[in-house]
Amino acid sequence: MGIYQITNKMTGKILVGTALNLKGMINSNQFALKTGRHFNKELQEDFTKYGIKAFDFKVLDILKPSGEPDRNYTEELSVLEEMWMEKIKPYGEKGYHTQAK
Repeated sequence: MGIYQITNKMTGKILVGTALNLKGMINSNQFALKTGRHFNKELQEDFTKYGIKAFDFKVLDILKPSGEPDRNYTEELSVLEEMWMEKIKPYGEKGYHTQAK
């Protein structure tokens, strides 16, 4: 579990997200983009225009499990995501996110 990033190598724009299953989430994003059904319409438009070779999918940060079987990691992932969003600032021309308020 952790933070992933999708980078458009043609424009430099970035999408940052969290996932309990990073590999599964990256695969899910790739599938959605390939089938034209990604939730981020701007990213989908660029993917349709440039193709998969123009995009890089990678893990930015990993949150290690605590070993507690029923632990909810939602808040920790949210804080980690906020830290990466502040660091990268993937808004406007730099990213696929709308500016945080």
